[in-house]
Amino acid sequence: LLGIVERAVSYHRMARMKERAANLLGVSAGPDDRVTLEVSFARALESLWVAYQPIVDVRTRSVYGYEALMRSRESSLPHPGAVLDAAERLDTLDVLGRTMRELAAAPLAANEDAGFLFVNLHVTDLLDPTLTSPDSALSKIASRVVLEITERAALDRVSDVHERLATLRRLGFRIAVDDLGAGYAGLTSFALLEPEVVKLDMSLVRNIDQSSTKQKVV
Repeated sequence: LLGIVERAVSYHRMARMKERAANLLGVSAGPDDRVTLEVSFARALESLWVAYQPIVDVRTRSVYGYEALMRSRESSLPHPGAVLDAAERLDTLDVLGRTMRELAAAPLAANEDAGFLFVNLHVTDLLDPTLTSPDSALSKIASRVVLEITERAALDRVSDVHERLATLRRLGFRIAVDDLGAGYAGLTSFALLEPEVVKLDMSLVRNIDQSSTKQKVV
């Protein structure tokens, strides 16, 4: 932790110096500057918080669980997509994933009546050894956790996906396909992941009462 803080302070100082030099020269450092992006990402990581969106069982009108949604107070990375993009460009997706999983698990771990916790995974999170560590915050409540893997992502980045999913299921996790119907992989992802839960993309559900094809697909 101290090392991360020291690096963040160092990056911030470098960014300030570069900004001053750019101002003196009358040029712009630009948002794509790596040092500037590193500073912004460090601040975003420090200010991460989780919004919990309820998932409701329409049959009983009760809360089935909550989806953990990433939020940040860093103004230069104003939405989750910007934070993810910065992490990908900086090759720090693993750091972002670990931080989010720890934050998401904390409130649910202390409340056994909260139902299931749905946590989004980037495909590369499947390669992170901490995901399957029995000592991680999520693993300790694995029987109540559904790991969402978006259908928009390319699963071919993980060569041994079956083995990794089997390990997660042995720990007690359930697997969900998110945004089914939105990406290019379609039923291939569905067949590969063999999910316990499927979350349909709104494009597949919207006006379903008027489309016999959508009804059959669902």
